[in-house]
Amino acid sequence: MTREIRLNAFDMACVGHIQHGMWTHPRDRSADYTSIDYWMDMARTLERGLFDGLFLADVVGVYDVLGGSPDAAIRNAVQIPLLDPLLLVPAMAAVTRHLGFGVTCNLTYEAPYLFARRMGTLDHLTRGRIGWNIVTGYLDSAARAMGLEKQLQHDDRYDAAEAFMQTVYGLWEGGWADDAVVRDRAAGVYADPARVRGIEGRGPHLVEPSPQRTPVLYQAGASDRGRAFAARHAECVFVNAGRPADVARLVADLRARAAPRPIRVFAGATLVVGRTEAEAQDLLAEYRSHASVEGRWRMPPPRSGSTSTASGWTSRSRSRRRMPSAPTSRRCGGCLAPAGPSGR
Repeated sequence: MTREIRLNAFDMACVGHIQHGMWTHPRDRSADYTSIDYWMDMARTLERGLFDGLFLADVVGVYDVLGGSPDAAIRNAVQIPLLDPLLLVPAMAAVTRHLGFGVTCNLTYEAPYLFARRMGTLDHLTRGRIGWNIVTGYLDSAARAMGLEKQLQHDDRYDAAEAFMQTVYGLWEGGWADDAVVRDRAAGVYADPARVRGIEGRGPHLVEPSPQRTPVLYQAGASDRGRAFAARHAECVFVNAGRPADVARLVADLRARAAPRPIRVFAGATLVVGRTEAEAQDLLAEYRSHASVEGRWRMPPPRSGSTSTASGWTSRSRSRRRMPSAPTSRRCGGCLAPAGPSGR
């Protein structure tokens, strides 16, 4: 069977995601991030380019370690200011048919009952093209923003995540039977109460069964506990690009932990594309002159070959290249990841 590559664009609902400083480039449009037209145009472009999905990263805190304050992050637009990624998805879904949307949500500060409703809503509005990147957080500033002194310890966050997952699984998969919604106009009955039940003493899930019920699940934890969590729950895992041998070992470990359940692994890549190698190198040098934060950050060296700054995730796959607009099962398994930083 032919092996195909899946492409996830990687972005964040902000000015500066990864390639910090690129917002100063004259061709960069990232300062338009508050415009809904900006995101709809990006979605159309990605679909036209046959990307499988757009993955939106997110944080709920601010980087405040450098100099003991958030000043450097604010001054250089390092993931602040930042919009809520979930609110962008319906507009992008409305102008596309196949593009998947992966959104990052930190479950540590979410109420599972309300979160399950939001994701169920997005699954309906996208016709089954939504995915969730499960994160537990890593910023103490996020905990303080939520009124806590500091965040939970690493493994304690994963313990809480396991409990959270069981609750949302119960709501998405067990709250409504497949035949609960009858829409009987003559009898005046929309849904059969006997086919709807509450979970863990809570009321019933507020959303009727959506195309997938449970969204496509992403995870990016690199620790031993994170990889164990991914093996139990994730369908797609992100890994940072590195030496091929190191990435291969990580992929083998993830797949062994998840076996016999298949798992798709996406490796990050940043590309600078030119018509020739010389043009690509000139563009890279031009971009590097803009990409810095407080004089302490630089773009990584390029690999060989003509490489527009579009950062994203790729995965080798034997399944269909694009997500279906109307999945035939609850698990569509084709949602993508995030989009590039500059020149969007």
